[in-house]
Amino acid sequence: MKVLLADALPDAAVERLEAAGDEVTRMPDLDADTLPEHIAGFEVLIVRSTKVTAAALDQADSLGLIVRAGAGTNTIDCDRAAELGVFVCNVPGKNALAVAELTMGLLIAIDRHIAAGTADLRAGTWNKKAYSKAEGLFGRRMGIIGVGDIGIATAARASAFGIDVVAVAKPGRSDLAIARAEAAGITFVDTLDELLATSDIVSLHVPGSTDTKGMVDTEFLAKMKDGAVLLNTSRGDVVDEAALIDAMDNRGMRAGLDVYTNEPGSGTAEFDSTLAKHPSVVGTHHVGASTNQAQAAVTDGTIDTVQAYRAGEPVNCVNLDPVPVRAATLTVRHHDRVGVLASVLQILRKEELNVSNMQNRVFAGSKAAVASIDVGHLPSAEIVDEVQALEDVIYISVTPA
Repeated sequence: MKVLLADALPDAAVERLEAAGDEVTRMPDLDADTLPEHIAGFEVLIVRSTKVTAAALDQADSLGLIVRAGAGTNTIDCDRAAELGVFVCNVPGKNALAVAELTMGLLIAIDRHIAAGTADLRAGTWNKKAYSKAEGLFGRRMGIIGVGDIGIATAARASAFGIDVVAVAKPGRSDLAIARAEAAGITFVDTLDELLATSDIVSLHVPGSTDTKGMVDTEFLAKMKDGAVLLNTSRGDVVDEAALIDAMDNRGMRAGLDVYTNEPGSGTAEFDSTLAKHPSVVGTHHVGASTNQAQAAVTDGTIDTVQAYRAGEPVNCVNLDPVPVRAATLTVRHHDRVGVLASVLQILRKEELNVSNMQNRVFAGSKAAVASIDVGHLPSAEIVDEVQALEDVIYISVTPA
């Protein structure tokens, strides 16, 4: 396959792809504006921070797979990719420890004024009096919003500091998920309002989506304590930046941020952010996942994702319909011969029976196989009889959904 690396990956990753027969092109300086000019002809696109817009996808004449070498896919137009039949797959969970470490680093830097103190030292100023004022972390309460891999890892590290960690109890959360959270030191509270009103620190670990965009708004912040700390190492658009600036200006709140709205679409660029410049912000450059350990794990996961796609079994795809329309499943036992399934599908087409999912399994000896075909509405008896009448069909059954 022809693979385009639009961000940097280690040489070892390229060597593994090439060893599998892939033709790999490295273009790590591509951004949202230049990607459309270069994407044609490639079957696989691998990105980290490069934005993949609808304009780029519309020029992708051969593309079948986009791999986000990380967890978040909000920099990719997943809806347009779905319309074009392009898989968007991520590599979740590989950078959880790195992001959790940075989250705690931001918290410590805020509490102990590390960024401002370092700036003064570099400017030749000694100010022990000002920088001796710190709250300390032991015994304070942290509210975790988003109890996935990163939230769990953050909770475990916060608990080790003696911080009381809470999250909101949600119906439907599995016993395993609850056990993992409790093992990390999390206590569950009943409502988000309770979490916000009682937490000294609120840490965000949610995915970027329409549901979470602007979640941290004026109303959300008003429910937090005066002087509370907000940590965001998830996605920039989760926070209403104007509302946060107002809360820092008028209520003494502070923020530790690794992400921002309108981040540049490439690794280096000018970045004029009122929020990032605010004196109550300690910030980093969206580098939560950027440790050697995390990148090695993400790289392995990226290669595994490409290999799975090559095998016809893509994994961790975020733009597939989670609940395909299925009115019935047709189970067709048949002789394993060329053209049998094509004949079956041709018959189904007569009643415009849309296939939402199909799997064909061959028995030992390759004499027979069984196909499971999910369809959008129940087939008529006539269609079932016509399939049964095919020479190489052994038996067909229909199971309503």
